[in-house]
Amino acid sequence: MTSQKATKLNLLDIKSIPIRTFWITSFSFFLCFFAWFGIVPFMPDVVKDLGLSPDQKWNSIILAVSGTVFARLLIGKLCDKYGPRLCYTWLLVLGAVPVILCGLVQTPTQFLVCRLFIGFIGASFVITQVHTTLMFSPKIVGTANATSAGWGNLGGGANRLGMPLIAAAVIGFGVAEGEAWRYSMVVAGVICFLMGIVYFFFTQDTPEGNFKDINRSEIIEEKKEKISFLSVLKDYRVWILFLVYAGCFGIELTVYGTMDDYLQNTFQLERVTAGNIVLSFALMNIFARTLGGFFGDKFGKLKGLRGRVLFLAAILVTQGTMLSIFSTSTSIIFGIVFLILFSLSVQMAEGATFSVVPFINKKAIGTISGIVGAGGNVGAFLAAMLLKSKSAVAEKAAISASQGLGEEVINNAQAAASSIAVSNGYLIIGFTVIFIGVLSLLIKFTTADEHAEEANLNESFGELEAIKVKS
Repeated sequence: MTSQKATKLNLLDIKSIPIRTFWITSFSFFLCFFAWFGIVPFMPDVVKDLGLSPDQKWNSIILAVSGTVFARLLIGKLCDKYGPRLCYTWLLVLGAVPVILCGLVQTPTQFLVCRLFIGFIGASFVITQVHTTLMFSPKIVGTANATSAGWGNLGGGANRLGMPLIAAAVIGFGVAEGEAWRYSMVVAGVICFLMGIVYFFFTQDTPEGNFKDINRSEIIEEKKEKISFLSVLKDYRVWILFLVYAGCFGIELTVYGTMDDYLQNTFQLERVTAGNIVLSFALMNIFARTLGGFFGDKFGKLKGLRGRVLFLAAILVTQGTMLSIFSTSTSIIFGIVFLILFSLSVQMAEGATFSVVPFINKKAIGTISGIVGAGGNVGAFLAAMLLKSKSAVAEKAAISASQGLGEEVINNAQAAASSIAVSNGYLIIGFTVIFIGVLSLLIKFTTADEHAEEANLNESFGELEAIKVKS
């Protein structure tokens, strides 16, 4: 069967099945992240409304990334079996439920439970990567995967503008300001539900058709040879990439969730100013993650599969170095410069990771993508636990030591303690990422793998040249 996978990322060719799928899967991922982190801009209102303690606030952050670990592990296996189209449809439809319920909670416990289950829609990343991998040829798959993921990640930053706009709109209809966050979550959930319907009717699993409809004689033959889930687990390269994604995407999630408070406490910035800086950090996904996939593809063309690994290692070491330097910055200008460099490198590392993943084992792309994707959330969980263990203890000690000195003194002491604790945490994380970058060099491919990929690349270029001749 001649492959109909796209050999270039022509974003304007919406009549093409791969490009149409690219846009729909990227936008679905965007909406999932928009809803996943939709509560973040309203956390001060939630804390006040529900009376959350500092521990409960941190637990909500941890739970939001914990649920995604299990969802990503499961969804990758389901994608291999049922195809990305049905998996994304059900994820959007069912994932909308806890998002809507989050707007109806009345107690801290209810809020924490909803945050746990909202995290399941973070598994959308895995489906996006599987679907773009099925739609694009090896020549361009790294760039396609990185771009769809990067543009989807924008949802985690766009909610800082979008959710307050939704809140302002519902307030305009007469809703009390203190209740606006509830209506905003309901609206976000309804939009996700509707997108699930769109995904079902306007996408298909592969360029050739859906898994259940296409002539799968070749795929059925492959299934006879298909490696077991246990064999995937035994591949050390999968677990190195698990750690790699923990060290890039996991750290981006944690830094994104804690940077507002850190900038306010360390550099005495206003809440709006700090929020805008973090928003800029998220908006770099427009191009930064794509660059990681693009350079992964370029190094793959120059140096084969080993070239993809070399670039991944280099960008991870750069990321860890930038975060370590940022953590020691006491000047706002100096700090912002290294925060930008960290933002650029961490997102490039994410793109570079999934320029390697599709080549580990093509018979288990979904399963491997799920495991590696889950690594990102394990990394976020561990990093959040590290920062919580340092910050919560330091804040409580500062509050206790400042009792009786006035509310302003207590607040200042709490902010200073949090700043120092989180700074130390960022430094530890930075060194850990550098270590993971060096460790990634252990990822190896056989000579047969290298030759097979070289043949695939040549085939892709041959198809592209044939298209040019016909046109």
